[in-house]
Order: sequence, then C-alpha cells, then structure tokens
Amino acid sequence: MMKTFSIAFRVLLVILIAGICAGGCAGERLGSPVRIAVLTYNIYHGEDANGGSNLDAVAGIINSLKPDLVAFQEVDNKTGRAKRLDLTAELSRRTGMEGVFGKAMDYDGGGYGEAVLSRYPIFEIKNNPLPHTAKAEPRAALEVHIELPGGMKMVFVGTHLDHQRDQSNRMMQAERIMELYENYDLPIVLAGDLNAIPGSDPINLLGRQWSYAAQDDPWPTCPSVKPRRKIDYIMYKPKGRWKIVEIRVIDERVASDHCPVFAVLELLPDRQSKNH
Repeated sequence: MMKTFSIAFRVLLVILIAGICAGGCAGERLGSPVRIAVLTYNIYHGEDANGGSNLDAVAGIINSLKPDLVAFQEVDNKTGRAKRLDLTAELSRRTGMEGVFGKAMDYDGGGYGEAVLSRYPIFEIKNNPLPHTAKAEPRAALEVHIELPGGMKMVFVGTHLDHQRDQSNRMMQAERIMELYENYDLPIVLAGDLNAIPGSDPINLLGRQWSYAAQDDPWPTCPSVKPRRKIDYIMYKPKGRWKIVEIRVIDERVASDHCPVFAVLELLPDRQSKNH
C-alpha cells in the first residue's frame, strides 16, 4: 500500500513540475520582447541608374541585411516597362520571403504600386487607396497583419505619398493614414517614401500619431548618389510598445535613386510597455 502511494506521489510530482515548467516557458515566450528588422526601399520600378534591371542588386541588399519586413515603393507588376515581370514575385523568389503586391494604379498594360516582403506568416492583407486630385497619380497604403514568434501580432504598412511640389495631395494622404490607423489595437510599423522632409506639414501631421526612427538625427536618403533630403521613413506606434535598437541609411548609389533605410526595432509586450 505504501509503495503504491509512493509511486503515485512521484508521478503526481513529476506532472506538477512539468506543468509549472511548461507554463513558465510559455509565459516567458509570450512575455519577451521581439526584435524585428525593417527595410524600406524605393526601387525605381526595377531599373538601376544605368537603365538595367536592379532586381539582383535589390535582392543582394536584402539577403545581406536579412530584414524581417520590407516595404518597396515604385513597384511594377507585369508592365511593358518591366518586360511583363512581376517584380514582387521576382524579389520574393530571390530572397525566400513571402511577397504581397498592392496596386495603386493601372500602368503600361499592368499595375504599379507598393509591395511588402515578410519572413513571418501574413494572416490578413488590405490595400487601402489614398485620396488624390484628378491630375495626380493614385497612391495606396498596403497593410499586412503578421504573427510574430511567440504569438504577438502586429501590422506592417508600406506606402508612397505624392511627389508633386504642391503638398496638398500629401496632406490628404497623411490625413487618411491618420484616420485608418487611429484606433488600431495592434502595434504598427509604417514604412515608405513619404516625399516630405522632417518639419514639413505632412510629417508634422503624422507626428501627432507616429514616432519615427532617427527623429533626432534625420539622415538624408535621396538622391542616392549624393543624398540631400530625408524623404524615406520608418515610423511606429504606439510609442510605448517600440524601442529603437538600430537605424541606418544604406550607402547604395546604383540600384535606385533612393537609399534603402534599415532599422531594428524591439516590440515590447503590452504589459511591459505600460511600465515604461
């Protein structure tokens, strides 16, 4: 009788210890910050400074930096200009990342817009058109919802605001982005070519809701040969959920007329961010 009780007690003890360890490990996974490497790059419709294809060069940058999320602007999809290639699919194949194209407008027998690459599972996609005047190019905000290691979820948005000297379209587009993401519960990263310098009205407007990497030291990103203006950004919200680990502008002068911008961000668990 005593022997049977002893065996049963030991079995129960093992089960309890295993349960405590499993619960602790799961809690640690769900409660740990997650580092996310982000790249934004205007790829000039797949053409380099010499008029040739820049796909191998762009893929080489991605494969060397190993970002988890990439936002591309000026992406052609099966246009005559791009020799009917699906640039998103080509870059996805070259990098081993999942690719999503978001069309902003029809162009040259195909589409033109934004693209996103992700190393993490994408479980929802939205392509949000942005407002513009009749004579301006249509723009979009390509939004993907992602599940991160450990179970946390986030939203990644790639966009490209209007390029005209008159900033009225950029202001409308910035206002629409503010409306789209004002009440989102999930943490968000917004990346892209905003065609506006720090201190301009569109950036000041977005700054009411978003913070951006390198805000205190805005390195220029365009033109790539001799950068003079910062117009490419990696932004995030809410501020308390994100920590900047690294931010840099990549010195690449041939693959496009923009320099790629790379950042490593740390996403803090919700309970942790409330203590910061």
